[in-house]
Amino acid sequence: MRPFDLAPLYRSAIGFDRLAQLFDDAQRADAPPSYPPYNIEQLSEDGYRIVMAVAGFDRSELEIVAERDSLKIVGRKQKTDAKPTFLYRGIATRDFEHRFQLANHVRVVSAAIDNGLLSIELLREVPEALKPRKIEIESNRPMAILDHAA
Repeated sequence: MRPFDLAPLYRSAIGFDRLAQLFDDAQRADAPPSYPPYNIEQLSEDGYRIVMAVAGFDRSELEIVAERDSLKIVGRKQKTDAKPTFLYRGIATRDFEHRFQLANHVRVVSAAIDNGLLSIELLREVPEALKPRKIEIESNRPMAILDHAA
């Protein structure tokens, strides 16, 4: 894969260091994890769902941790003394750890497991102070800022 030079981004943009770091990490990352398989769905403009196939895992063997800008999903199979004899083994039950980078203002709303599928609901909630707002234009009125300066 051809490396990208992000130097032009640093010359004209301020505060995008995290975005540039994500690009760098994505380029260096090994093959993306393929176990367990998962889907990422967009439910609405601000709603998302991660659905992960965790067949063979009990609820007590799964852990979900949301931390600032990342989501970590860990599956650890409990060890048993009884070792079954398989004629064919097609269902993987190995431990896993999967991390997702979350955008600003995305939070985990809920998680549920049903029929071997772990569903995690996410919602982007942009604070009112950061949402665009319309500024009304007034007619020939003296500026209030200039009145306070005197």
